[in-house]
Amino acid sequence: MLPTPYYLIDKAKLRHNMEIMARLRAHSGAKTLLALKGFAAHALFDFMRPYMDGTTSSSLFELRLGHEKFGKESHAYSVAWGKEEIEEALVYADKIIFNSISQLQQFERQSRGCPRGLRLNPHISYSHFDLADPARPFSRLGESEAEKIEPYLDRISGFMLHYNCENDDFAAFDRQLGEIEARYSRLFAQVEWISLGGGLHFTGDNYPLDKFAGRLKHFAQSHGVQVYLEPGEAAVNNSATLETRVLDSFNNGKNIAILDASVEAHMLDLLIYRQQATILPNSGAHEIMLCGKSCLAGDIFGTFRFEKLLKTGDPVSLGNAAAYTMVKKNWFNGVAMPAIAVRELDGSIRLIRRFTYEDYRNSLS
Repeated sequence: MLPTPYYLIDKAKLRHNMEIMARLRAHSGAKTLLALKGFAAHALFDFMRPYMDGTTSSSLFELRLGHEKFGKESHAYSVAWGKEEIEEALVYADKIIFNSISQLQQFERQSRGCPRGLRLNPHISYSHFDLADPARPFSRLGESEAEKIEPYLDRISGFMLHYNCENDDFAAFDRQLGEIEARYSRLFAQVEWISLGGGLHFTGDNYPLDKFAGRLKHFAQSHGVQVYLEPGEAAVNNSATLETRVLDSFNNGKNIAILDASVEAHMLDLLIYRQQATILPNSGAHEIMLCGKSCLAGDIFGTFRFEKLLKTGDPVSLGNAAAYTMVKKNWFNGVAMPAIAVRELDGSIRLIRRFTYEDYRNSLS
């Protein structure tokens, strides 16, 4: 038994997502790139590589990691490339995508030897959160005016759109893609590839994968392009947990259990989007608020139901700990960072990485 806390990546559950990925690629012709902003545990890249076509990045470090550890295609995107980054980025990139025409102009000379793309913002989106909505007012993410883009088509070979966030509604995707086609079809006819980005929950339960594959294939054939998808959460959906233990329990008008982990440090996305963790089965006679061990007053995983009152030493497993979790872990309060472990296909658990005081110390100076 590993000492808690640790992230536990389940290869059988990850393989389930990868098999869906493989079916989608086969039936649609689309290529899939792992979005490293969502999941970058490179110890799993060898396992994922046969099912995917490469990686997409949002920074120089992600780009280099994808190039070195995953291989295959490496798409390089950044909201803004720095002058000191561009030459190195071009060493690793198979395609480089600029967020704006001004960046395309700024780095036109340096990037001539690399296929170039431009981020397109159609000012429509599917997002449950304003924070994650790329079509929010005054969005800085991409160009939107076809007339403004058209003079630069001879300098690019493709477009990247990223306008979905946790979209599990195929009908909404189909409708919005139709709106985008109506608006930009004359641009699409003049490029070789189009990435429709990530945020599409096609590995979720009951998602109409065949309809999705057919829509992607029709889009590709209609415009004569290679379609790319950039799954992050979809690639690792429900494939990892954060394994913790209870350090203390008491009642202050509500049953409280303090875990040996922290929302602020170890599941930051929950705090950012004001969501609670996933606990299954979340049923029973006792309502208990699970709290983190940092000094932040709001370091709370949520309130859940249990069959029995929790006591010191009891294990608690928090679900959905793969996407946007490990990549956002931090050293707030100097709380020990969870180790990373893998449950192999035979059920055995293998420790991948344990973090130490020296890691904490060296991250600061």
